Amino acid sequence: MAAMPAPLFLASRSPRRVQLLQQLDVAVQTLAVDVIEQPSPGEGAETYVRRLALAKARAGLAQVAAVPGARVIGADTEVVLDGLIFGKPADAEQARAMLMALSGHAHKVLTAVAVVGNEREVGALCVSIVRFARLDPASIDAYIATGEPFGKAGGYAIQGRAAAFIAHLEGSFSGVMGLPLYETARLLAQMPGRA
Repeated sequence: MAAMPAPLFLASRSPRRVQLLQQLDVAVQTLAVDVIEQPSPGEGAETYVRRLALAKARAGLAQVAAVPGARVIGADTEVVLDGLIFGKPADAEQARAMLMALSGHAHKVLTAVAVVGNEREVGALCVSIVRFARLDPASIDAYIATGEPFGKAGGYAIQGRAAAFIAHLEGSFSGVMGLPLYETARLLAQMPGRA
């Protein structure tokens, strides 16, 4: 009799990440984790997203450590423009400032993924370049009024209405959404779970 796959957990309540994992035909259970999302002084953006993804995965594993063979996925996405990390806007004013800064410029979207188990940890970083068209203030205000910028790194969702702002994408669409599927599939293959 073949061994049953061990449970796979996602250290996130993000419906977007769950939806993306469904494209890989993997079933996950979500976990709420509490990790402080603040760069350390002098910490570079790539180091920061890798640290957060791993911290989220480890926090999730701590919740399910008793589950035999459990594996936990953690991920973090940040928008970076000229070395400045754009997190999630706290309010409309912050969202407006972010979108105005991104308007007409190319920026990086960094998404780190970590998969951890009781005996092993693996991780990867996906870097995408997104170039916004020039946005007029009325377009920005209309977008903010939809509520879509909130809870999104950089104040936009590539899979939503903001798709109309994107003049060029170099890299991973799913990575900009919040979970790069190519990298995630490769990490899961390195961490096959058996109960």
